[in-house]
Amino acid sequence: MKRLAQKRKTLLKKLDQNSEFVRGSISSVCTTCNRARCICKKMSSRRAYRLTYKDNHQKTRIVYVPRDQLPRIRKMIANYARVRKIIEQLVETNIKIFKEEARR
Repeated sequence: MKRLAQKRKTLLKKLDQNSEFVRGSISSVCTTCNRARCICKKMSSRRAYRLTYKDNHQKTRIVYVPRDQLPRIRKMIANYARVRKIIEQLVETNIKIFKEEARR
């Protein structure tokens, strides 16, 4: 029981360390237009970056990402994947704790 409680405490610390996260994906689009066969796809035009995600009602939302914030948002997306894994481990640990408490 103590081992499981310690594991839960460790997982919660890991969760706290990855507190800055966001769900979604980054896409790069042409800044002059958004057509698939546009000349700006062939020429070296400036690219714009957007974060695409789904809100609580499963509606797709798009947020412009400034070029200087691109590394930060990529790290936040990576943190989201870590947080999901940590939460799954927490759920499993809590279920094990619950089962042990029920046996007593």
